[in-house]
Amino acid sequence: MASALEQFVNNVQTLSTQGNFRELCDVIGKSTEVLTKNGQHLDNVLETLDLQQHSLGIMAVLCAKFNLLSPNSGNNIDSYKTLFNQVQEFIMGCNGEQVRFAPDTYAELCHLLTQSVMELKVPIRGIDLLRRAIRKIQLFDSQLTSIHANLCRLCLLAKCFKPALEFLNTDITGISQEGVQFDSKYFLLYYYYGGMIYTALKNYDRALYFFEVCVTIPAMAVSHIMLEAYKKFILVSLMLHGKIVNIPKYTSQVLIRFIRPLSQAYQELATAYSTNSCEEVQGIINKYQELFSRDHNLGLVKQVLGYLYKKNIQRLTKTFLTLSLSDVASRVQLPGPSDAEKYILNMIEDGEIYATINQKDGMVVFHDDPEKYNSPRMLARLEKEMAACAELDKRVLEMEEEVIVTPQYVRKAFGQSDQDDTTTGPPPSNVTNTQVQTKLNTYSM
Repeated sequence: MASALEQFVNNVQTLSTQGNFRELCDVIGKSTEVLTKNGQHLDNVLETLDLQQHSLGIMAVLCAKFNLLSPNSGNNIDSYKTLFNQVQEFIMGCNGEQVRFAPDTYAELCHLLTQSVMELKVPIRGIDLLRRAIRKIQLFDSQLTSIHANLCRLCLLAKCFKPALEFLNTDITGISQEGVQFDSKYFLLYYYYGGMIYTALKNYDRALYFFEVCVTIPAMAVSHIMLEAYKKFILVSLMLHGKIVNIPKYTSQVLIRFIRPLSQAYQELATAYSTNSCEEVQGIINKYQELFSRDHNLGLVKQVLGYLYKKNIQRLTKTFLTLSLSDVASRVQLPGPSDAEKYILNMIEDGEIYATINQKDGMVVFHDDPEKYNSPRMLARLEKEMAACAELDKRVLEMEEEVIVTPQYVRKAFGQSDQDDTTTGPPPSNVTNTQVQTKLNTYSM
């Protein structure tokens, strides 16, 4: 090994033995060029270092190896096989306490892994590794890291959503301190990709919440991520509520002013939807089909039309007890009785309406909701919802208590000047991090 590389190894071993990990992080940060220039010796370095004792050094070497390899340079998956195995061994066996001294480098390693499996078109290869990586670096289950967004993206590309649900179903109460600031791009992408996953699973209520969080983050400009999230927010809102749900009042004014004109086609779709006319909605779809396709929202837009058909069928159940399939098709503007039968059967199966179809004479009989809300199953559901509300109330009180004892809050509450916020230490790691640590840049996906 070259002398500079030997010096790097000696520094890693010495400082790790002394437990001087902060100084070691500084040394590693200045050693990027040395590692890159000695790429042919990096495997020897990995064999020299111990996984548990020298996790920070090994992490830096793995990052350097990723930077030396590039799928765009003609490298194939076989070229990455050894590196992927080394990363897997590192994530499963590294010292969690050590790597938390350099969470930004740890996250960078996961970003490089994500980029590599995406460019090699094997996204499923990185899903389990990222899932384990998140658990290794998290201080508590509801802490958000930038790796969350990478995991969600790979799950979308691989159409394998279950690993992401493990994290998406946990409400976020804190944000990882990765360096000085948590990059807002990953915060936005986590909620954007999470909303897409819930939409694909037809959990529209949760999807709407995720898109809303993405849109309402404090900002000085409208990012591409926020714009795309707002477009999907409109579509999911139409399917769930039949109209565009009002954005919360705390949304940035710059967003309210600019995001609506940038999504004019979707606004027109919502206006047509409010008329309950499937023909008008189809006309808007035909008019902006190229735009919807370019936004990768054409499939979702067609689902909006399907939900309008269902909505119109539900309206018939409030007026009629019996109708023929041909009458249903005519009243909701479906092509024919067979299409009406297909919609009604799907709605019966999903519990959206209660009806029976007499296929002999082509008649539909609508029934009342059989649920009397007095069964043990309904009582258990009610108790579960009440427990969730109680837990949420407890969490909100805890966050409020943490906020009101911060020096910044105390000074502002008593009308004092706020000149030396930086000398009072970092803000609490809960809800205030979202506002205090968010960069207000404009990002694209």
